[in-house]
Amino acid sequence: MKVSSTSRIAWAAMLLAGAVLITGCSVPVSGQAAVDKPDPAKVAGLDITTGESGPKPGVPDSSLPVAGSDGGDIDRIAVNAVDDVQKFWAEALPADFGKQYQPVGQLTSYDSGGPAQELCNSSTAGLVNAFYCSADDSVSWDRGELLPSLDDSFGPMSVVAVLAHELGHAVQFRLGAASGINQSTPSIVKEQQADCYAGAFFRWVAEGKSPHFQLSTGPGLNQIMATMFFIRDSAGNTFDAEGAHGSAFDRVSAFQIGFGDGPPRCAQIDAAEVAKRSTEKAFSSRETDNGLGKGNLRVDDPSALSQLRDTLRAAFEPTGAKAPAMGQRLSACADAKTTSPAAYCPSTNTVSLDTAALVKIGTPPSKGRKGGIGDFAAFAEVASRYVLSVQHLTGGPVDGPVTGQLTACLTGFWATTITPGKKAQLELSPGDLDEAIAELLSPASLIAADVNGKNVPSGFARVEAFRDGFYAPNTSFCTAKYN
Repeated sequence: MKVSSTSRIAWAAMLLAGAVLITGCSVPVSGQAAVDKPDPAKVAGLDITTGESGPKPGVPDSSLPVAGSDGGDIDRIAVNAVDDVQKFWAEALPADFGKQYQPVGQLTSYDSGGPAQELCNSSTAGLVNAFYCSADDSVSWDRGELLPSLDDSFGPMSVVAVLAHELGHAVQFRLGAASGINQSTPSIVKEQQADCYAGAFFRWVAEGKSPHFQLSTGPGLNQIMATMFFIRDSAGNTFDAEGAHGSAFDRVSAFQIGFGDGPPRCAQIDAAEVAKRSTEKAFSSRETDNGLGKGNLRVDDPSALSQLRDTLRAAFEPTGAKAPAMGQRLSACADAKTTSPAAYCPSTNTVSLDTAALVKIGTPPSKGRKGGIGDFAAFAEVASRYVLSVQHLTGGPVDGPVTGQLTACLTGFWATTITPGKKAQLELSPGDLDEAIAELLSPASLIAADVNGKNVPSGFARVEAFRDGFYAPNTSFCTAKYN
């Protein structure tokens, strides 16, 4: 976060430790959702499940030929993934677009640390990547570093996610004009569509239709979304840059659109939509590195906490709810559990803070230093307790799963009131919303939790509710959808 020009101010750490840029040789909306009342026990209409995710046991491996394969575990996962993704498109392309799907012409496995070879007019030496190449209609992947590192960090379904994305580019090639893609289309549009197509494929997997893989809609889907986070662009990139893929917030948004709405909606993603909802911005000249990395404030700075409180008061003043008092130490409460790093007590209308825990979450990881997530994640957790006060004083409940969804939505709404240009005392910096994604996907997410700290069971649903709030025109949108 940064101070505006008018006033100066183990899971998540793994995600935020670095970004892998996956590029491809590929051919040439608004984010606000409809006001439906979602079931907190479902994900995009599917029951939340917590079973096994990954390769199905006892299923024969695909017989698709792969050039350069070493026959190892990673290549087996990769070829099974390609086979299943292509089976999905063999069904979806005729059903949704009236076109037959033709399998890609070549699959190639290579080791980025091994002997160099030429693929898609590029050398594989040091090419830690996976990509679709329209020149020869091929999909290639690095079995030496990229796919093993993803598998180690997020499990085998992360390998499937990367290849589902690359085959999304093959789908664009097959759709031609129906995809809206041509030689002049910005890369971000191609990548957002491919993320969206990957989301549509994983809906099919979650429905139990994949021959080789299974996916729970709880922890399993969270791992897929964490993979989308990991392969984000670095904070400070811009969506209109050559080769841009999107921030974590934008990539997860596209994935969720595909998972919920299907392939035809993905094909509608165009430059105008991306420009309207993209959160990928460059750092301003005022965002300097104070030892925590660009865009990160010290969350125990009294002036920053004061300005945080002022932005929350301004965001929710139209509701008529009295602003809660804010204490610097956690305090016991007669009618609610005390959560950390921030807690809300309905009987006293007080938000209290555990400053040390807040600092731990607000300190981003860096080389040689363990950390939490970043300043926005910490401030958003405080905001989530503040919005419980708004819910309580306007007659709403403060416990239960629907409360967790509404809390995330209202916290997202607060975030949109501090975007650059709104002249708030605190402003979002590049990467702040990515920190929100990391927090929302963590098992102990407080942004999407009720007054007792019980959060929405699905990370997907948490992120969706936060996104709803970020794109909402007012708080009434959140209260109408989540009540």
